[in-house]
Amino acid sequence: MYLSIRRRLRRTGHAAALVVAGALLATGPAGSASAASPVADAQALQATGLPGANDWNCRPSAAHPRPVVLVHGTFVTGTVNWIELAPLLKAQGYCVFALTYGRMPNVPVMAAIAPMEQSARELKTFVDGVLAATGAAKVDMVGHSQGGLLPRYYEKFLGGAEKTGRFVALGPTSHGTTLSGLATLLQAIPGAPQAVLGSWCPACLDQARGSDFLAKVNAGGDTVPGVDYTVISTRLDFIVTPVRTQFLEGPRVRNVYTQDLCLLDTAQHATLQIDPVALHEVLNALDPGHATPTGCRLLP
Repeated sequence: MYLSIRRRLRRTGHAAALVVAGALLATGPAGSASAASPVADAQALQATGLPGANDWNCRPSAAHPRPVVLVHGTFVTGTVNWIELAPLLKAQGYCVFALTYGRMPNVPVMAAIAPMEQSARELKTFVDGVLAATGAAKVDMVGHSQGGLLPRYYEKFLGGAEKTGRFVALGPTSHGTTLSGLATLLQAIPGAPQAVLGSWCPACLDQARGSDFLAKVNAGGDTVPGVDYTVISTRLDFIVTPVRTQFLEGPRVRNVYTQDLCLLDTAQHATLQIDPVALHEVLNALDPGHATPTGCRLLP
């Protein structure tokens, strides 16, 4: 099933395919739970029906002492975004957890569209529940697109730096995007960004170049002490543009294009999280002590 989904998405190469899939596969709520316990609050945010994820009885092993939290991108749910990575990590012996965050009551079918500061608080709630359930001191995180930016806010402003070991970002909106020029065009028209994006997708506005959210999260540097960062991007990304702005600067940072690992790789923004070259590099980033070469032999 995973291979067939990968092939269909690669053929489309368009984020709309993931949006449609999200509408079909999303089944669980992603709002605030009653404050019964950290675990119960986190479970109310979990992505539902995702193979390999959200086993709340999982206990991290000595080989992989930190559970992995998966943070999806704009418009989709965690269930759709991580259909390949979650079972892959589980098979490698990780405790894997994935949430669905950022719903808006006026657009209930889509996720990760709420204001990003609200979504960051949901991420904090989820991580707190994962740590309470597993007994781990820290998590590692993997994020795609908006999910590659959101944890950096959590780390800087919500205490996440002390709870995060490694952070791997796939095609992140680290310094915003022009959406291949669309955001720049909207910003040139007074009031247009708020009119077009603000009412139904505040997170889109937050990720546009020059937003207040980006100014806040990037002020004082891209990184926080104690966290290891890996950014994996594709030169064929036409959503988060210019592509080079996805990369981070600072200590303990590694930036890489998939085409530097395999010149033939054709991953685009909407398929990066199912691309075998990118996924193998995620495994290397999470466990660098057992890294193996990433190359074109991984392509189907």
